[in-house]
Amino acid sequence: MSSSSYSTPVNRPALPCPPRLLTAIIVCAAIAPGILMTAPAVAAQLASEWRLSPTQIGRLFSTELGAMSLATLPAWWWIGRMDWRKVAGLAATVFLFANLASALTSDFSTLLPLRFIASLAGGTLMILCITCAAGTANPSRVYAGWVLGQLLLGTIGLLVLPSLFGYFGLMVVYLILAALMLCCLPLLVAFPRGFQAPTAQSATAAPSPLVRLGALLAVLCFYISLSAVWTFIGNIGINAGLSAIHNGQVLAAATVFGIVGAATAALAGGMRRRLLMTLGYLLLTVSIALLLNTPALLRFAAAAVMFKFTWTFVLPFILAQVAELDNNGKLMNGINLVIGGGMAIGPLLAGYLLQTSGGFGALLGAALACALLSLLLISLTSPRTTRPVTGVER
Repeated sequence: MSSSSYSTPVNRPALPCPPRLLTAIIVCAAIAPGILMTAPAVAAQLASEWRLSPTQIGRLFSTELGAMSLATLPAWWWIGRMDWRKVAGLAATVFLFANLASALTSDFSTLLPLRFIASLAGGTLMILCITCAAGTANPSRVYAGWVLGQLLLGTIGLLVLPSLFGYFGLMVVYLILAALMLCCLPLLVAFPRGFQAPTAQSATAAPSPLVRLGALLAVLCFYISLSAVWTFIGNIGINAGLSAIHNGQVLAAATVFGIVGAATAALAGGMRRRLLMTLGYLLLTVSIALLLNTPALLRFAAAAVMFKFTWTFVLPFILAQVAELDNNGKLMNGINLVIGGGMAIGPLLAGYLLQTSGGFGALLGAALACALLSLLLISLTSPRTTRPVTGVER
């Protein structure tokens, strides 16, 4: 078996990401969390069609998120032992059939394990996408596409699913996911066969375990901050006296600016990454601060738009910087678990602070502190000045 790598020896530039691999990363990473990206529409349909209680709906989505995060655990074993193309094929097949089975069931106790299986397979595909992006010459641009694909699919889903639900019911969302994955099967051969160990010395020492831990904690704090704020940002607007119509318009505009943020990061690519990342963090903290003290419509709109834009703009640069610290694929695999953990901890922490403090000040103060801590931790990481031969084997 011949092999090549997406990052080359110290004295040569790394190879760019092949277009087919780039497409596979963006498309698979968008489809895998499809239910989570369209959660508001799916949750409303579960309540109206299946008559599920809020507790049951929350349990279902927690299962989806938890399974995607738990996919990290078996990946620590297979990531250095199995052919990644075979893993991708198996995961895609399981995802496809688990969604078909989900479409055919009408029993909650049956749907729950099916969604766990589908999300575990989706999480495996997500790990492959995250890890493959780390081995490209311009990971920040690839990660921007990774974010952009999820945002676009989520936005389209939220727009079209309510109408489709009226004709076909809940089953249509699972059938669409299965059909999309079926269309993606030819792209799976673009994934590499595995991660290739370094064969040349880096110009700088390999990062210590403490530095890698700091990078993971930086991503964790980032996701805690953004999920805490975004979960309750609508409540902040209502508490400030905004009408439901104005609140919805602001959040819809913010979603559009989120797409713009990811697209801007893709266009910027690797240009002055550390500077752009720091600027993005600072704008993120400003947007959180603008939400303090019951903002009026204009301030709330500016804060929401800035928050969503900077969140999706800065994330690709954060992931690209963490990727610089990875030499065996396992660090980026851990990122999948950290993202899920941050998305779960953020709303829980925010809800607790709201209940105990009786206002949004404590929530926003904690989110602001987490964002600043994330900036500090990511700034302390020291990516290699030149990358060794750590690409992915084709």
